[in-house]
Amino acid sequence: MSDSIRLYNTLTRKKEIFVPVKKGHVGIYSCGPTVYSYQHIGNLRTFVYNDLLKRLFLYNGYKVKHIINVTDVGHLTSDADIGEDKVERAASREGKTAKEISNYYFNIFRQDLKKLNVIEPDVWPRATEHINEMISLIKILEKKGYTYKTSDGIYFDTSKLKDYGKLAGLKKEGLKAGKRVAIGEKKHNTDFALWKFSEKPGVRQQEWNSPWGVGFPGWHIECSVMSSKYLGKQIDVHTGGQEHIPVHHTNEIAQSEAGYGKKPWVKYWMHFAWLLFEGEKISKSRGGAYLLSDLEEEGYNPMSLRYLYLTAHYKKPLNFSFDMLDYAQNAYKRLKNILAEIKKAHDKKNRKNMERAKKQFLEIINDDLNSSKALAYLWDILRDNSLNNSEKYELAIDFDKFFGLELDKEEKIEVPANVKKMADDREEARKNKDWKKADEIRDKINKLGFVLEDTERGVKVKKR
Repeated sequence: MSDSIRLYNTLTRKKEIFVPVKKGHVGIYSCGPTVYSYQHIGNLRTFVYNDLLKRLFLYNGYKVKHIINVTDVGHLTSDADIGEDKVERAASREGKTAKEISNYYFNIFRQDLKKLNVIEPDVWPRATEHINEMISLIKILEKKGYTYKTSDGIYFDTSKLKDYGKLAGLKKEGLKAGKRVAIGEKKHNTDFALWKFSEKPGVRQQEWNSPWGVGFPGWHIECSVMSSKYLGKQIDVHTGGQEHIPVHHTNEIAQSEAGYGKKPWVKYWMHFAWLLFEGEKISKSRGGAYLLSDLEEEGYNPMSLRYLYLTAHYKKPLNFSFDMLDYAQNAYKRLKNILAEIKKAHDKKNRKNMERAKKQFLEIINDDLNSSKALAYLWDILRDNSLNNSEKYELAIDFDKFFGLELDKEEKIEVPANVKKMADDREEARKNKDWKKADEIRDKINKLGFVLEDTERGVKVKKR
């Protein structure tokens, strides 16, 4: 088991040697999806990096317990504790129950993760299943004097913590009240809701009785409760997108350290950079919010998208384009083809050479989860003339325990009946020397994600 893993800790703003709470064990909590809509490829990048982090620890011999929550209530359309509940709004829009909405989008999300070869977490806790625990934590905070009541909910008083905002480096002057019209009944503009009252009890689909009134939990309290329930009062690693730093994760720290009395509540905070489209964060309003299914319809293998993610360090933005995805798909295909060829070798392996290569690979990935450098090193190994093919193949498959690219998996591609029929029609057109029609059919087949390869034995249909 390696004791040389170095991770960049957002809290301390530096790389640190990883030391777990319990020797040989790692607890990871990852902020999960709010299940009111589809998760686009920008969202999915974060979950692939969660998976890489988990694989890093497993590769180093740790026992890993990984939790990803499911937010099915309480996430409002504004971080300022105002606006509509995203799940409730989706249910109203689509004419379904809130549970139907959350189940539908959660199931599609899980299917996407499976296609991307993401290892499932040990637990998928849902916010709606942990309401009692949330109420209990709010009671503790109330007893300790950290809360106050307004007409619309129970709020956390951030002025009671001297180090509030330490994760984001917020200045103390950020706690000044400002104009009451801007912050409503909140005492300070950074105060946040622990419990929100239902505006009209009985109208919302998801609301619960509490000591303070009928309502629903604030978004931040959900993660504090679910992470601590499954991983304990002190957590090794907490992950999420960089957008969570200034509000969501800052508020998680405040209520958790105030309630549980453990500092630091999380030892290592890791935040993943955004996937960009034309230089901007991917979003429905700015563009680039493609779904994994959109890319599949264009003939792209989900593993090509995973490969693309791995080409950039998790702390660096990655600009998405179809040219970049084409590059990733071609590189991935080439990698698979090389390994399929060298797999046939039966060379005698030199264990010293292999151990030296594995040690170098371990040093690369243990230096802050450096997937891009590790991927480049894999290509170096395949080009290394001092290694024979059997050694190269074994090393590549070993490295893939970290990459998760399914390098040893043989693709079984089923060609749809309509594509087979089109291929037959093209052959008939060629026999009749109707070259224009043959070319038109070939182009249609290409758009469906398949290519035709003319061989001595006839035409072969392959996935693009």
